[in-house]
Amino acid sequence: MLTAIDASLSRLGTDYIDLFQLHGFDAFTPPEEVLATLDMLVRAGKIRYIGVSNFSGWHLMKSLAVADKHGFPRYVANQTYYSLIGRDYEWELMPLGLDQGLGAVVWSPLGWGRLTGKIRRGQPKPEVSRLHKTADIGPPVPDEHVYRVVDAIDEIAKENGKSVSQIALNWLLQRPTVSTLIIGARNETQLRENLGSVGWSLTKEQIEKLDAASKVTLPYPYWHQRTTFTDRNPPPV
Repeated sequence: MLTAIDASLSRLGTDYIDLFQLHGFDAFTPPEEVLATLDMLVRAGKIRYIGVSNFSGWHLMKSLAVADKHGFPRYVANQTYYSLIGRDYEWELMPLGLDQGLGAVVWSPLGWGRLTGKIRRGQPKPEVSRLHKTADIGPPVPDEHVYRVVDAIDEIAKENGKSVSQIALNWLLQRPTVSTLIIGARNETQLRENLGSVGWSLTKEQIEKLDAASKVTLPYPYWHQRTTFTDRNPPPV
């Protein structure tokens, strides 16, 4: 493992990796073995912090328990899918992040290209869009749900003098546990527009409007917890 890491560090032209993240949970390898290996790399100074991506809540909590039991380094970051049209992160992983102190590193914050302002009710899909290549592998979202969310974003964008993507990104930056966003700008224009999502904040009323437009029926047991035990199990947002 050290040889592989050293080779990567050489290619990157650095002595260490600030944040080393696992892309997915390995059900065939005991978490004790995974974390012992990562512990070795941390002690050797090859990596400084560790994180995960695409873990279920129980994957992550089991790993954290193993880390605490054996004195291994804990995961500090969760690279996760989260957007105004994909709020599943809030059901289990956000409460876990709040409880255990994990920051969210959000990937595809514009919902696989659906929240760029190019997709609106009554308009044809854009000819140039990554959605044409990723729609089949990304999470399915009903068109009506996308349109309802974009309608709300459009209203707020006009109030703030901002773009659709800037509203969507700013909403995320104000969510609990969110530490940073991974943006996939294709060119300098898109990068500059995405960077325009910082330095200002949506109002409480605007956030409530976006929350309402993007709300979906929760799966069990979350709908039960929200309707029956809210006083004992309050939602994070």
